[in-house]
Amino acid sequence: MLKGKLDNHTLERLVLGRTGSSRPEVIVGPGIGQDCAVMDFGDYECVLSTDPITASASRIGFLAVHVSCNDVASKGVEPIAVMLTVLLPPAVTEEEISDIAMQADEAAKSLGVQIVGGHTEVTDSVTQPLVSATAIGRALRKSGADRLNSGTERRLCGPGDLIVVTKTLALEGTAIAAEHKGQELQPYLTDEEIRRAKAMIDQISVVKEGVIAGRLGIGTMHDITEGGVLGAVWETCARVGVGADIDAFALPFDPVTMTICALLDLDPMRLISSGSMLMFVKNDIWGSLSAALTNAGIMSAVIGKVQPPGHGIVLTMKNGESETIGPPGPDEIYKI
Repeated sequence: MLKGKLDNHTLERLVLGRTGSSRPEVIVGPGIGQDCAVMDFGDYECVLSTDPITASASRIGFLAVHVSCNDVASKGVEPIAVMLTVLLPPAVTEEEISDIAMQADEAAKSLGVQIVGGHTEVTDSVTQPLVSATAIGRALRKSGADRLNSGTERRLCGPGDLIVVTKTLALEGTAIAAEHKGQELQPYLTDEEIRRAKAMIDQISVVKEGVIAGRLGIGTMHDITEGGVLGAVWETCARVGVGADIDAFALPFDPVTMTICALLDLDPMRLISSGSMLMFVKNDIWGSLSAALTNAGIMSAVIGKVQPPGHGIVLTMKNGESETIGPPGPDEIYKI
């Protein structure tokens, strides 16, 4: 099979119909475009998400904590705890294990999150360290119930809503490409450009913007990961049952990202983009959200509008031509 996440058709056909017993405590379960599960915990709703880091061995402990916490933040909820499963090859050294633990510790402290448990194991089933993280957050039911319920999300999201992204796109993909292809890129980029590209990994948290948006009542969000911005738009539209118009000219990319993608023949619109949050925003909330994000030092941009379901997802290119976007395939990062 192709590298990366299972495609949506295969996921629906082989996995999503086989999820055990139905429980009344489950508010949001698995589905296309769902970053998190949400559980009824009485006065609170518990938000959970799990993710492995497989595309990069560099700073794997750091990435694992941030990526899983990003998913919790996509519900507008602050993560409070993380559990880590660390699988290590027999050739691993104590120094490497210590480095992974220190990375995870650094990331968790930066987010105010506690690592509360997990599992560590040396096994010949892996050839490089693999870290999977489960993040946990919570919201008071009186403030979170309507916003976190996927049925309510579908009712509240509709044509004319703005489609917004934060920061610049493809931050994680740019950093991974610069880390793995630095020598190949060296003749075409300055040392400063390569340094800046690698440093984009430090921007991958979207917890701050997710919590800000959650406080303003924005419930339709998606952490942009594998599949890039076009994959995230498709998954979010599939989740809430709408279409979308996306303007390629409005997509915010750092110039160094565009240069690296051109040199490595990567499509930046389909490149892993941890560090950017996708939001569907009502017009009357956009002013408040934009101001709050700006005050927090977070750039944001409107990249399109929500359309009726039959419209599909249409991308208008800079030359005026348009194309209909289908389900995401393997991320561009797997070409590296």
